[in-house]
Amino acid sequence: MTDLYYSYSEYLKKKYLEKVYKLPISLPVTCPNRKHGNRGCVFCAEQGTGFESASFGASVQEQLIAGKALIEKKYHARKFIAYFQNYTNTYLPLADFKTYMTEAAAVDNIVEIAVSTRPDCIRDDYLKALKEISEKFSIGITIELGLQTVNYHTLSNMNRGHGLSEFIDAVLHIQKFTFEICAHVILNLPGDALTDSIESAKFLSALKIPAVKLHSLYIAKNSLLCEWYKDGKIAVCSKEEYLNRLVHFIEYLSPEIAVERLFSRIPEESSAFCNWGVSWWKLKDEFEKMMMERGSFQGKEFHYLNGAALRGL
Repeated sequence: MTDLYYSYSEYLKKKYLEKVYKLPISLPVTCPNRKHGNRGCVFCAEQGTGFESASFGASVQEQLIAGKALIEKKYHARKFIAYFQNYTNTYLPLADFKTYMTEAAAVDNIVEIAVSTRPDCIRDDYLKALKEISEKFSIGITIELGLQTVNYHTLSNMNRGHGLSEFIDAVLHIQKFTFEICAHVILNLPGDALTDSIESAKFLSALKIPAVKLHSLYIAKNSLLCEWYKDGKIAVCSKEEYLNRLVHFIEYLSPEIAVERLFSRIPEESSAFCNWGVSWWKLKDEFEKMMMERGSFQGKEFHYLNGAALRGL
């Protein structure tokens, strides 16, 4: 762990003893929140959120081999994670899901499968299939779950289609199979405040989530949120406010939880707003400077669990 926070790259090096690279994969899948004419989450565009993924067309194996060739040449990488990124990757018939996961696991130098999905699309038979694949190919499994916020009013306003109970239920089911979990959180959704950022950190810490991926709110073109933004119905908090929320989140987060991302990344041509027009690496520098100036570090305020009120008796 660095002096400021436990980075995901450190987490992977500790787990696999060397640098590991994610290879995004696209599947012909959608989201249950888009059924019956529903447009899904208000911040989600028609193409979903897999801006780093290739358009689906090639097989899983072809996508992985092509991705590996690029990364191997550029970084001399030897270990990879097959990352099923876009939409809801467990929202498939079980037989199809098993076929895609097995195809990924069979590719050389794949040490882990990461499956991005929704809390209301976790079920034991799918997890059992992943367990069998994990044991057969001796690879790790991570489930990436979209929480976004612990504010259930905001979840409803954003049309997430699930609440906190579904997230807790999914976590409990996944933990039975001892898979890793990475929770996705947006720290500045319309309607949320600093207290929601802090409570999100405490919530994930109490559930012992191994990793978290943080997002600054971006506004994708052709999303309902974009329409609200252009009509002046919602406003995005200032850069300074986001950084303040981020610092507090990290302070309240268990030092055992790896931090995979701090800011969103989206192609400029796909967004109406992203990161206040500042590159993510400059925002990272600003964030780390703010942490150092405040004497902050991950877990600084992590003293609220395990019967905290009984201390001092």
